[in-house]
Amino acid sequence: MASLFSEVSERSNISQDTLRYYERIGLLPSVHRSESGIRDYTDLDVRRVGFIKCMRSAGLSIEVLIEYMGLVQQGDQTVEGRKEILLEQRDLLEARLSDR
Repeated sequence: MASLFSEVSERSNISQDTLRYYERIGLLPSVHRSESGIRDYTDLDVRRVGFIKCMRSAGLSIEVLIEYMGLVQQGDQTVEGRKEILLEQRDLLEARLSDR
């Protein structure tokens, strides 16, 4: 089921400007647009927004997310690379938490 741009922004509590930025830098690749040009998010797009929000909340940088999502776009042969990124980020998060 598709969701309108404004609905995704409201439900995810991410500004429309931020969603546009995520599209522009490739975190949300190829969001479908209606015939009138309005962004029409698929369920996959909405799940990606949720993933990005979760990872940003955990402290992942935009650069790391760009790298990760680039690997996702390349397919299943990049699973190990994605796993390495997530494990490295987990270790960094644990180190930050232990420094508190």
